[in-house]
Amino acid sequence: MDIHQKIRSIPASPGVYLYKNAEGEVIYVGKAKSLRHRVSSYFHEGRVADAKTGTLVREAVDVDYIVVANNKEALALENHLIKQKKPRFNILLRDDKTYPYVKLTISDRYPRVYVTRRLKKDGSVYYGPYFPANLAYRIVDLIHRNFLVPSCNVDLNRSHPRPCLQYYIGRCLGPCVEGLTTPEIYQEAVRDVKLFLDGRQAELAKSLRERMTRAAEAQEFERAAKYRDLISTVEQLQEKQRIAAVEGDDADVFGYHYENGMLAVNLFHMRGGRVLDRREFFWEDLPHFESSMESEAENGHVGTGIPARSVERNSTNIHAREGTASSRAENLSGEINGTSETRALPASARAHEIDFIPSQFFSQFLTQLYIGQPYVPRNVYVPVDFEDREALEEVLSEQLASEGGRATRLHITVPSRGDKRSLIDLAANNAKQLYDQRFRVMKPSARAIQEALQDALALPDLPKRIECFDISHIQGAETVASMVVWEDGKMKKSDYRKFIIRSVDGVDDFASMREVVGRRYQRVQNEKKEMPSLILIDGGLGQLHAAADALASLQIINQPLASIAKREEIIYVCGQEDDPVVLDHHNPVLHLVQLIRDEAHRFAVTFHRKRRQMRDRSTELREIPGVGERTTRRLLEHFGSLQAVKQADVAALSAVVTKTQAEAILEHFQK
Repeated sequence: MDIHQKIRSIPASPGVYLYKNAEGEVIYVGKAKSLRHRVSSYFHEGRVADAKTGTLVREAVDVDYIVVANNKEALALENHLIKQKKPRFNILLRDDKTYPYVKLTISDRYPRVYVTRRLKKDGSVYYGPYFPANLAYRIVDLIHRNFLVPSCNVDLNRSHPRPCLQYYIGRCLGPCVEGLTTPEIYQEAVRDVKLFLDGRQAELAKSLRERMTRAAEAQEFERAAKYRDLISTVEQLQEKQRIAAVEGDDADVFGYHYENGMLAVNLFHMRGGRVLDRREFFWEDLPHFESSMESEAENGHVGTGIPARSVERNSTNIHAREGTASSRAENLSGEINGTSETRALPASARAHEIDFIPSQFFSQFLTQLYIGQPYVPRNVYVPVDFEDREALEEVLSEQLASEGGRATRLHITVPSRGDKRSLIDLAANNAKQLYDQRFRVMKPSARAIQEALQDALALPDLPKRIECFDISHIQGAETVASMVVWEDGKMKKSDYRKFIIRSVDGVDDFASMREVVGRRYQRVQNEKKEMPSLILIDGGLGQLHAAADALASLQIINQPLASIAKREEIIYVCGQEDDPVVLDHHNPVLHLVQLIRDEAHRFAVTFHRKRRQMRDRSTELREIPGVGERTTRRLLEHFGSLQAVKQADVAALSAVVTKTQAEAILEHFQK
């Protein structure tokens, strides 16, 4: 059936429509209160004249649609389909930041806690997300110190001969060694951790008091003292939560700056009345916008970043939502088949300036940002009103109620005066600064880059010192390694180190990396020096795991370790290999990591070249009768090069070697 004939048969009902190209790929998803009116409007003469609409209409050869009951279901279904299909004419949201979760592996024999940025259906329970990113690490550290549940990667399905360092410093119960703990004691600690992460501090404190009383009655005073200290920690956290509740509610505040076809959006996360973190979004080429006043604005594909809550608020367990418009949308979306592929807009579409419509943009932006996410604040402040605001409020309120277990109303408001409007203006000013830094190539401060690096790689502390390793060789010959140091914003050449690989024959970069990392940090341990904030490896997953094995053999755990792969420029963080960090090519964090990596490569190649030259030169000198290895080394060190040795006369050579050797050298080179 011709597309125009198909459009005439579309009902005048609310729903979602999908344009497809000749390959059957979904290239655009939109929603409408009246499908027939909305879809047919694309082929009106005035619309086709628009550059991007014209490109869309020329490529579209088919249209599918799904009829829904109301506008709320259309909103949720459109959101789900755009995330699933990733149509290239919808907004593709670029956000470099993701927030971490705390993962409790309750399905394991001995559950452990981890910090992760990826949610999986693996039987574990996830809490969060948390921001700033290091907040999740501080929570896990508190669990280690108080509940003694570890984050290690040791195989706990079998017994080991001795525990690791974490047991000896009192941060683990030692389930890896038989007899150090019992399953009952360990499960009790896991239950306490779950109550703590669920935010049920009152119930946890009550349980701890009962156990403290029983331990005191049994005259187990050391154990009773441990429970007493835990109760004190839990009560302090409860008090912080009460203070946060009095200070103010949770809110997200948006501001934007648009100029020359490029857009920067700033988002402030306010928790407990305080700004705890912010996120930045950028578009260098905005896609298609509706221009009809009766249309529903299309939505965009959301990046990996999601809003997070503070530890001073009760973090909520991530669970499935049933009966909401979002879940019904997922069921409806099964009716549509087809492949999807994210592509850049064609040059013909980019060549024309588009009209930026803030109201339609924020309709699309907020829908994709919040629907289906584990946590949404109760208040959202935006700079402009938009048509779907009330429908989106209802959908998100249902989402909050399903998660919190009680009726909760979410408010999307457009402040026009007062303190809330001042917050909008502040966010807009920050968006302007972000625009300048991003698109006008203004260099951010060293402190800002450090904070961005800490957030991007989820480092527990601000990175003050980074040590980077690289391996260099030619077909396995003269294999060497380098270590360069970045400290407090600049390269520290006095701490650079060179390594000659001793234990590896032939080409084996992984074994070479394992040797050099082991040698370096064995010496650091022996000299009782501090470990760096981050160990950076030049290479992919193989080199990263080799370095991790070397650290594990030294019982160095929880050490931040990452690698940057060549060509793809993807950063792999140890422990999060399934979720690599992919930074935009404009990102100053990527520029810093590349600078350190390139310096390590330069230093390694320079050392390797020098070793190879020394080898080549010494080979020629060693061919002379009476000239051995020590004599060769003295000659090259004195004259600096083989060419200088060749040009020296007997008198000059005799200053370094015997007269007999000097004459033999001169005779050799004269021939």
